[in-house]
Amino acid sequence: MLFEDSPSLQFGSGSHSKRDALLELAGLVALLSSINRDRFGFLHVAPHGYVFREPVHGRGAIMHAAAALVGHAAPAMGGDPAKIPWHFLAQAAPKHSVLLWLGDFPPRIEPEGWAVLKRRYQTMGFRIDDPWERALPQGEAFAAFDPQAGRLVTLDGTAAEREAHARWRAEREAAWTALFPDPLTRLVCGTDENRLDALVRFFHARMTTR
Repeated sequence: MLFEDSPSLQFGSGSHSKRDALLELAGLVALLSSINRDRFGFLHVAPHGYVFREPVHGRGAIMHAAAALVGHAAPAMGGDPAKIPWHFLAQAAPKHSVLLWLGDFPPRIEPEGWAVLKRRYQTMGFRIDDPWERALPQGEAFAAFDPQAGRLVTLDGTAAEREAHARWRAEREAAWTALFPDPLTRLVCGTDENRLDALVRFFHARMTTR
């Protein structure tokens, strides 16, 4: 598992941040790995560096690894995005392992070497969306804390802002689907949605289609 812990994950318009929800998904995947008697390891990447935990098997060892992942402190707000060590990742697990990438997936170009990783691993991506990312609130101006910038911003709800938001969404979706062209390799879940239900539907769809 690759957990890309960028400051932007700390955004949340409701009771849960995107980071909270994504860590919950990570824990559920670890639990599923232990039930299926698979191996589980992780690479936690943050702006200040990364931590690698080699794959282990057995419920106790996997739960211990999952606790270590969830226990990582959130990166400082207003800082740089996480920097993924792609060359290290290419050798971090045996060939044909499942590489599950959890992150925020902003609009960006495909990482160098991604094609090589897709040939080496079975790649899948998990993303959490906040309701305000899908649609800005209707009505008057509102304020929100931007963890990427590290400050409070006010949006007036103008047509120009909504158009910019729509362009950002389109660019984000284009980059996301370019990384994971097969719908059965990507999962998007909202902070206002049940993560366990979303995970069950995702893997059920994979099992019944392949």
